[in-house]
Amino acid sequence: MAAGPLKIVRRVIATVVVLGLLAVGLLAYLNRQEISDFFAAQGFEPGPEIVELTANMHLTSAGERVFFASAPTLDASQNFNTQCAEVEHGDDSNVLGCFTAGRIHLFKVADTRLNGIVEVTATHELLHAVYSRISSDARASLGQRLRATYAELIKTDPELETRMSVYSSLSDQGFANELHSILGTEVRVLPDWLEEHYATWIADRSAILDHFDAYRGVFAQIQSRVSELRAELETLREDIEQRSKEYDAAVAEFNRDVSEFNRRNAAFEFSDDEAEFLRIRGSLQSRSSALQNELLDLQADIARHEAMRLELEELGATSAELNQRMDSQLAPAPTS
Repeated sequence: MAAGPLKIVRRVIATVVVLGLLAVGLLAYLNRQEISDFFAAQGFEPGPEIVELTANMHLTSAGERVFFASAPTLDASQNFNTQCAEVEHGDDSNVLGCFTAGRIHLFKVADTRLNGIVEVTATHELLHAVYSRISSDARASLGQRLRATYAELIKTDPELETRMSVYSSLSDQGFANELHSILGTEVRVLPDWLEEHYATWIADRSAILDHFDAYRGVFAQIQSRVSELRAELETLREDIEQRSKEYDAAVAEFNRDVSEFNRRNAAFEFSDDEAEFLRIRGSLQSRSSALQNELLDLQADIARHEAMRLELEELGATSAELNQRMDSQLAPAPTS
């Protein structure tokens, strides 16, 4: 009599086990990317530089998992160019990182004046890796919202529009992919929904923006000073040229008056009018002193103009040097 209920219990247990296995299988399928990333990240052994870089990126555990699953490399040699050879970029832009074939590759910029640039680049590429992991439907929806947000942002931020102009030839989804990385690393004020999205991967986005503002500020300060110097140099040059003409004319007139005074004195025209002699001589002496002072002022301004010109050259050299530091094409050959 007990065999019947026992069989029923066994069938129920078997059914529950099968349903449980199906549920586990479905859950594993739905989360297959996270599971794959987990094992890929566990199998990645970051070197000291990547460990330090990751700490400076202020990632969440999810962000760190994707970053490590992408097996990031940090290279200051021509090997980086080989790794990122398929990346399209403008002729006047430097490639500092890429996400290709599921991996993140970063160019090591070793210049303290550009501290933070690698962290920003790494986060930019991480967000590309994140974007690639979003389902097609969710990516289409996110892309639409990103483009709508961009349309609002550029109403008050023309620099962002200029920044994105290099991607104008991309498809809508390609453009949205770049927007996803650039907004997350370069734009401080974003809609709440987008901040919440980035917060899944970046624990402290403001720290990345601080890095971006810091190294961008180096170039901004140089450009600001260059513009200031150019304007001042042009104004000063015009002033020096005008004053030099006036000075030369005044000297010529002074020399003529001195010659005339000497001629009259040699002809004894002041023999009976010493007061007139003293008046003219005193006037000539005053004009001589004034001309000497004007010459000193001109020489000082010419020296100031030269100093400013040299500063402008130095700023140009500094800007060129910084750009060279970011130019992976100038990197040395791999050592091994």
